[in-house]
Amino acid sequence: MSEIVPTICRLCIAHCGVLAEVEDDNGRRKVTKVTGDPDNPLFKGYTCPKGRALPELHNHEGRLLHSMKRRADGSHERIDSAQATIEVAERIKAIVDKYGPRAVAFYVGTPNGGQPTSAAMGNAFLRAIGSRMFFTSNTIDQPGKQISMALHGKWLGGEPDFEQADAWLLVGNNPIISKSAGIPGQNPAQKLKEARARGMQLIVIDPRVSDCARKAAIHLQCRPGEDHAILAGMINIIISEDLYDHEFVEHNVTGFSELRAAVAGFTPGYVADRAGIPAEQLIDAARVFAGARIRHANSGTGASFSMYCNLKDYLVACLNTVCGAYTREGERVTRPNAMLPAYTPKAQAFPPFKAWGFGEKLRVRGLTDTAAGMPTAALAEEILLPGEGQVKALVCIGGNPMAAWPDQRKTQQAMEALELLVTLDVEMSTTARLAHYVIACTQTLETPGMSQSGEAIKYFGTGIGFPNAYAQYSPAVADVPHGSDLVEDWAFFYRMARHLGLDLVYASAFGFSKFHEAPYEVLPLADIENPTLETLYESVCAHSRIPLEEVKQYPHGHIFDTDVRVQPRDPGCEDRLQCGDVVMLEQLGEVFSQDYRAQHNTPDYPFRYIPRRHNNFMNSTGRSIAKLNGNKPFNPVWMHPDDMRAVGVCEGARVRIATAHDGIVATVEGDDTLRPGVVAIAHAFGGLVEEDGDRYEELGANTGRLVRADKDSDPITGMPRMGNIPVAISAL
Repeated sequence: MSEIVPTICRLCIAHCGVLAEVEDDNGRRKVTKVTGDPDNPLFKGYTCPKGRALPELHNHEGRLLHSMKRRADGSHERIDSAQATIEVAERIKAIVDKYGPRAVAFYVGTPNGGQPTSAAMGNAFLRAIGSRMFFTSNTIDQPGKQISMALHGKWLGGEPDFEQADAWLLVGNNPIISKSAGIPGQNPAQKLKEARARGMQLIVIDPRVSDCARKAAIHLQCRPGEDHAILAGMINIIISEDLYDHEFVEHNVTGFSELRAAVAGFTPGYVADRAGIPAEQLIDAARVFAGARIRHANSGTGASFSMYCNLKDYLVACLNTVCGAYTREGERVTRPNAMLPAYTPKAQAFPPFKAWGFGEKLRVRGLTDTAAGMPTAALAEEILLPGEGQVKALVCIGGNPMAAWPDQRKTQQAMEALELLVTLDVEMSTTARLAHYVIACTQTLETPGMSQSGEAIKYFGTGIGFPNAYAQYSPAVADVPHGSDLVEDWAFFYRMARHLGLDLVYASAFGFSKFHEAPYEVLPLADIENPTLETLYESVCAHSRIPLEEVKQYPHGHIFDTDVRVQPRDPGCEDRLQCGDVVMLEQLGEVFSQDYRAQHNTPDYPFRYIPRRHNNFMNSTGRSIAKLNGNKPFNPVWMHPDDMRAVGVCEGARVRIATAHDGIVATVEGDDTLRPGVVAIAHAFGGLVEEDGDRYEELGANTGRLVRADKDSDPITGMPRMGNIPVAISAL
């Protein structure tokens, strides 16, 4: 006997509303099928292959059902989760007592974003022991979004509605696949189809004819790493042709003259030569964007990986600002909040604030905490650098550093050097195989879920989150498997704190750094006896615009009728958006002074590697699932057919991809959507370093091997060049 119940997929930030078919399995609920929910008012039956594979992710034979402890010989044995909790707590206490609190660091990966309590509870535990060494995947993904917001400021009226826009610009992002910034993630292909049907003109900057680029009115198929030059060129055209929004700039912007001077050299001819695009196409893109009544620009991971990440996002912000591409007084707000606190949007700027140079300081490269968080790319160096303050223990929450971090050799050395490595996971990931303790966790459908995380992602940039007051709550729809010993990841940290007698203060922030739409929600856990996940949900939703109890009345999700409008500017408000930040414009000057022809001409490494997302995987999640990998659990290197002929390889040939730093082995697949001279590989594949090549068909290749963490790295976030990397390709 089966039952169909509505629930939420939490594998990525989209948070699709889905239907789960649940069967009785000897008295326990087991999910056997997941489909889109046609009664969900926002998703309307949409889901992606990852969501439809949730039963396989929950039930596959490789799932971790018991916590594991590493033996002296490197193998692992089962350990009771309660005992593991005690042992890890005691080992952390011993490390703190011997080396100080800074010796303990936490890392939070992207898949954990679906559970809003986990990272917050982990951070509460870390602060309780006195450490501020809290790292996330944000600073090895798109830290420029937060850095640029800090340097530029934020428009409190919000961004325009994609579904009403006349023009939209995507810079290195492909939301049809990634469900990220730009096109609403609730069936983005359909959203784009509808937008084009009403006449919206899409502009895409991408070295590949991506899924979005195929639908673009203008596709600037540029050389990798020239996004900032193209953006500067568009701004220059818009200013020099007097296409900018004079009134908005006059009343809301400072630094306009400095920006005008900084972009003056980025003429159409210069940018065309540098980026490898037609000058006429660049001019058309600038005119279409500036001439649209409603428009906005967003950027993505691809462009962020190519150096000058902060500058790229700063120029995106400046482009939006000089065009006044924001929601104005009296207009309807696109993201009014539902499970987040109510706030008052205003037709004014939130001024710039400090972007780095505060909080915890690293011992390497002069790096500090930033508006985007601690510099994760430098953490391996911190672990390996002897002396006072050396990191001795690392706890990973929903993350897989061995698959995701740059410079894999150094990462593995760091993992192996730790006195204590703990990871919370649902399988024996590459990182788990090196861990002293692997804490086996519940899967998403085995716990209650809510859509707040999918809504809160809006704080990390424009063009993401729900484009209306949508909310959904779901109770757990499946039971943990028979005979398993699993823990909810938040509870692991709570129980460690109780064992050590620590007082925890659980806090949720609705915003980041100095920008907040509402105050922190703070819950002193010492006042609560044995909290549950429901307790924590009630806490973080205590001041939500829509009460949690009301959301629960709509099991299929609901779009609430909240006609929130942008309010007038506060009397006497003089806050302005900053388009003339000294550091960013100095970086732009540095870009302009480069010998770009010499940079493009690297005969020893004639190709440029760029990353590429896979529609069926969420980073390393799902690689081992046959329904998702199609019996191809490896990541090929995609090459243009002309480049394949030049190298002398055919489809299916094995090649070595080498940088000046390291190399990997991959299988070739042809792809004429790539710009010639550019090769693409999906990230988050591969095994341990010593398995390179031998298990490629089983594990794939780790592109982090191609990256040197301490070279060509951003001086603010420490993020190294992770795309636009010169590579050589040779047949094997």
